Amino acid sequence: MFIKKNKSLLTTNFFGNKKSKQVWMSHADQVSKLPKNFKVVASSTNSKFAIVENKIKKYYGVQFHPEVTHTENGKKLINNFIFLICKIKRNWSSRDQKNQLIKDVRKQVGINKVICALSGGVDSSVVAQLLNKAIGKKLYCIFVNTGLLRKNEEVQVVKTFKKRLKMNLIYVNAEREFLKKLKNVTEPEKKRKIIGNLFIKIFERYAKKIKNVKFLAQGTLYPDLIESKSVTGSQTSKIKSHHNVGGLPKKMNLKLVEPLKFLFKDEVRKLGLELNLNKEIISRHPFPGPGLAIRMPGIITNEKIKILKEADYYFIQALKNHGLYHKIWQAYAALLPVKTVGVMGDNRTYEYLCLLRAITSEDGMTADYYEFKKSFMQSISNKIVNSIRGINRVVYDVTSKPPSTIELE
Repeated sequence: MFIKKNKSLLTTNFFGNKKSKQVWMSHADQVSKLPKNFKVVASSTNSKFAIVENKIKKYYGVQFHPEVTHTENGKKLINNFIFLICKIKRNWSSRDQKNQLIKDVRKQVGINKVICALSGGVDSSVVAQLLNKAIGKKLYCIFVNTGLLRKNEEVQVVKTFKKRLKMNLIYVNAEREFLKKLKNVTEPEKKRKIIGNLFIKIFERYAKKIKNVKFLAQGTLYPDLIESKSVTGSQTSKIKSHHNVGGLPKKMNLKLVEPLKFLFKDEVRKLGLELNLNKEIISRHPFPGPGLAIRMPGIITNEKIKILKEADYYFIQALKNHGLYHKIWQAYAALLPVKTVGVMGDNRTYEYLCLLRAITSEDGMTADYYEFKKSFMQSISNKIVNSIRGINRVVYDVTSKPPSTIELE
């Protein structure tokens, strides 16, 4: 929360009739002294120089995150800087972006064929449709069933992309292969890299069966790059490896096509609509490449996978039935490597603890937990415990990002 001090082009229509606004300050550092010719525009209890400006040189600074959902009217500050201060003209559209990306893909790929890593999620679906528009039948989508997908995921993917959209789709059932590689693996980074490496090996295996395949298309987004490595060369901390970034082997026989790598999730959804993809696909919650492997800390087993698939299914269905699914950026169930004592009927149980997570966000870079009504939490908790053998306790994660990440591993 901060208080308005002086008028500024940067804060035009930002405060409205209010004297203060809620902003996201996820840090403890602060500016202690202003340079010459700078003045304070706004301040908070903990940050004296929350917004500053130098009118002469047209320098502006903020000590918070105006770009995130949880800063009230934050986009207005960015809008003011771009159009009132920099006087940039509005000449961009989703259609222009779609056309440019199609041109870029055609230029990169040429006459060669492309294999697309299709998962059925928003990112890979948009990539597949973009390449379908760009190169048509030169695109071969490979869908790998890792055994770590959501319930009935493989059925929905085949139905949508092979039957409805008429794409070249190769279905690979690699459940046993992935589970064998992940046997007794508990370290999160190792899980991600094993899955990433195996993905590529499977793609290369099938690429050999198709002549003139030179490229592998992936749904890598900008947040994936930011969290996996420094994109700009700055001293950015690596948060975690993403299966389609940090998990790639050094010697790979296919070149990458990543048309979405500088886009955020909200931009990808808009692009998908421009590409005439089904709204049901576009509005799906994000699902990590490693799948349930990183929602199951500890050892991965067939029993735990079956339990987790059911818990996740009940949670997502409950959100849809209560009209909450589209109010939430991402929601999932996780199975923690902890067993607790419970009572079912007259019997003592000793079963797993299920964690539920539901967050609100716009680009996935920052997030806050969704505040459910008590009645909903009681309902879904009872449904999971009473319907799934193997879970006797449900907890809800109320941690924001930062300090946590959206996924557990």
